Amino acid sequence: MTPISRILVVGGGNVGMFVALRLQRRLRRELREGRVAITVADLDSYMTYQSFLPEAAAGNLEPRHVVVSLRKVLTRCKILSGRICDIDLAGKSARFEPPEGPRQVIDYDYLVFCPGSITKTLPIPGLAEHGIGFKTVEEAIHLRNHILGKLDLAASTSDPEVRARALTFVFVGAGFAGVEALAELEDMTADACRYFHGINRDSMRWMLIEASDRILPEVGMSMGEWAADELRKRGVDVRLNTRVKSVEHDVVVLDDGESFPCETLVWTAGVKANPLVQHLPQGDRGRVATSAELLIEGTDYAFAAGDSAAVPDLTQPGQFCPPNAQHAVRQGARLADNLVARIRGRKLTPYRHKNAGSVASLGLHQGVANVYGLQVRGFPAWFMHRTYHLTRMPTFNRKARILMDWTLALFFKREVVALGALARPREEFEYAIRTEEAGSNPRPPANR
Repeated sequence: MTPISRILVVGGGNVGMFVALRLQRRLRRELREGRVAITVADLDSYMTYQSFLPEAAAGNLEPRHVVVSLRKVLTRCKILSGRICDIDLAGKSARFEPPEGPRQVIDYDYLVFCPGSITKTLPIPGLAEHGIGFKTVEEAIHLRNHILGKLDLAASTSDPEVRARALTFVFVGAGFAGVEALAELEDMTADACRYFHGINRDSMRWMLIEASDRILPEVGMSMGEWAADELRKRGVDVRLNTRVKSVEHDVVVLDDGESFPCETLVWTAGVKANPLVQHLPQGDRGRVATSAELLIEGTDYAFAAGDSAAVPDLTQPGQFCPPNAQHAVRQGARLADNLVARIRGRKLTPYRHKNAGSVASLGLHQGVANVYGLQVRGFPAWFMHRTYHLTRMPTFNRKARILMDWTLALFFKREVVALGALARPREEFEYAIRTEEAGSNPRPPANR
């Protein structure tokens, strides 16, 4: 029997998972009786809690502990792993493309559009070939292995130029992602360098490049200035009002004419709406235009929330909610409740939330926070950061595992093994095959 209400959730990230989870709970009876069906479509079959990516990259947390399996949590939903490539809003259908096989058409009665955002890039020569993003758990793991691999290289070479390139780490963008990632990874290498002969904290060059005149604008000017000073005390070269012109041939060129050798450039200079928004009505900054009730403009059956939705901020008339986790989770809850209300023929409630403030980590035991106008820095801010995000992490299982990781870190040093060869798992086997075929000793595998 075809369900009366078919719900399609586009995106299984922070918003999508929370929406589907809340719908699963509130529509329990309808799901059991077959009167409602929920489908969640996302390229990944897990939700990544992005605020913990810096700690996962630094080895404070096991990477698998910062992701949540959609199939384990959304047991009453149908999970499709693949990409939604087109949405027909008027026809109430979407085209879905699995990793292999033909495209499928998914018909729906209600749409939840929350695909999240993608990294915002610029046409900088060499960026596509040499830049490293920091938005997914895969990128976080790769960056950790990459940096530890550069320490291995620097400790194993006698060439000063190779060593200088390997030990220069540049982060572009001084928002939460860039500052927290740099701070955590710099903290990690400061611990790790004791195990690498001839390398110490002064051997490495860490740079934070920001096009505007301050870092961490979300925590306020004074807290941002304190954070910049704290990073400088740790030897980080913080460059404000500076842009990258090119990243070619392992050389970074800045807009002031300075250039230097570098093999590690991490790009965290903002995000933009998911390209799927081109199929829907657009509003502020190219995001999906929605009402305060989170309905997509011109519909009474399609909802949107999160980074790709331009949701009016009722606490600041004329403004729109910023694309951050604080709003995303709350919008998800309101969206789910409004969708249930629509199905049951009840009145919808506008989304309203006054920004509570922001917290940011600067590595182990250091942080900054601006919460309800209260400015905090140092250890208390770092503790607030960890506590807040632990409470927001979905499922008791993940909360317990993260807490266990932190507890074990009190007694044991973090691991400093580079597992970059994980990206090339067949390399050693292929080397053995070549050896057998050649009957001699061919060229060994590339640097792992």
